[in-house]
Amino acid sequence: MKILIVGGNGTIGKKVSSHFKKDNEVLIAGRTSGDVTLDLADSNSIREMFEKTGKLDAIICIAGEAKWADFEQLTEDDYYIGLKSKLMGQVNLVRIGKEFLNPKGSITLTTGILADEPVAQTTSAAMVNGGIHSFVKAVVLEMKNNLRVNAVSSDMVEDAYEKYKDVFPGHNPVPMSKVINAYVKSVKGKVNGQIIRVNA
Repeated sequence: MKILIVGGNGTIGKKVSSHFKKDNEVLIAGRTSGDVTLDLADSNSIREMFEKTGKLDAIICIAGEAKWADFEQLTEDDYYIGLKSKLMGQVNLVRIGKEFLNPKGSITLTTGILADEPVAQTTSAAMVNGGIHSFVKAVVLEMKNNLRVNAVSSDMVEDAYEKYKDVFPGHNPVPMSKVINAYVKSVKGKVNGQIIRVNA
């Protein structure tokens, strides 16, 4: 399989990429490094990236920004960070990427626990994650060529535990092996229109 992993150099992306590289052709896409580069908040940049990758069997996105701050401090522009990057960025990966997928290909998006269990300062991020969940469920009703779309939604991963443990009190860190398997399930399995939730 020829797989594109957007965000393949990130905390989770590195582990997911190394797993898929064992028996697949993997291309890494990032903002400043990788086999190809892109600005996830710019649809023209996304199209240019796909024109460089050519046809693919699977697209995985483990990228996207959203502003974390107290609700009282969030401005309208702060909300647009998440809307343009993590939400519309991933929507555009589906909207444009479908043209570059071989029949029966798949697209896997990434959200997180905040859609179901938000914590303080995550109003914007939780809203974006929830929007992606609804998008995934709806878009599969109209996908052609037997293309599949899923989202992986993990609780706090063990590799980020030290950084985020104070933000997620009482959350058990998810082993990276479970997170990797969620992406494998989406790419190699038959699930479609699913929010693949990963908990410890």
